[in-house]
Amino acid sequence: MTRPLAIALDFGGTKVEAALVDDHGTVIAASRHRRPTGPTATSDELEQAVSEVVLAARAAIPDGTPFVGTGIGSAGPIAVADGTVSPLNVPAWRDYPLASLIAALVPDAPVVLRIDGVCIALAEHWIGAGRGAHNLLGMIVSTGVGGGLVLGDRTVPSPTGNAGHIGHIEVAGFDDPCACGGRGCLEAVASGPRTVAWARARGFEGTTGEDLAAAHAAGDPVALAAVERAGTAIGRAAASASSLLDLDVVAIGGGFSRVSPALFEHARAALAERVVFGFVTRTRIEPSALSDEGPLVGAAALVHRPELVS
Repeated sequence: MTRPLAIALDFGGTKVEAALVDDHGTVIAASRHRRPTGPTATSDELEQAVSEVVLAARAAIPDGTPFVGTGIGSAGPIAVADGTVSPLNVPAWRDYPLASLIAALVPDAPVVLRIDGVCIALAEHWIGAGRGAHNLLGMIVSTGVGGGLVLGDRTVPSPTGNAGHIGHIEVAGFDDPCACGGRGCLEAVASGPRTVAWARARGFEGTTGEDLAAAHAAGDPVALAAVERAGTAIGRAAASASSLLDLDVVAIGGGFSRVSPALFEHARAALAERVVFGFVTRTRIEPSALSDEGPLVGAAALVHRPELVS
């Protein structure tokens, strides 16, 4: 019997991607499509990009295959009650009705929207680095920094859908201004673009996270310092979250999380400084076990694994 399929949609500050995912969390590679988004895109361009990837994924559903619905993971903030999104790094969309757009493209099947960090947490809890853990923080470190929580084997209840948005926790020791209005927010310190900007202000000539990764691998001192700074901020935020929530695992994905294994070393070192609190230092900080498929797997879990979703 053909396995049931869901359309998974991942909308972020750099790209939007859609694919078919089965009920074992397997992404069907041939159904995977992406388009750029970004801070300069217009609302019409974003609508077109989303429509193209969703319709392409839908067209790949084989005849006779059970289709269970569409799961959407979006950069935040979001509003679950009315299905709208206002991604901080995509200014053309404020209170945009993304769930309604998808429902019109793929009618007669459920559409479930959650913040992208929740999808990462679900994916890692289901088949990834947090498998078997009961209390988990999923984190995306990319164009922005997002997060989501699974506590007691379920996503946490959240009136607006933004619980776990750790990118806008202010981190001790940093004062970088953030677009949200805060200072020292994790996103303002440790996202890919902000880390590159910090390095460039100190003489680094690259312009992308890939450039920074190459420079770090070559031992460039500014790149080494930039990755240490970002990793330290991530570790401090993870330690604070674990102090509050008694976490088993912090699972981290997203493009910039792969800048260097040293990012995780610095994060773990910062968490380990909480020497008095064994319940904090027992928390494991792990890279995503799902590579770049995590957001899609988690979006699919919204419809394949509804018992996990509050």
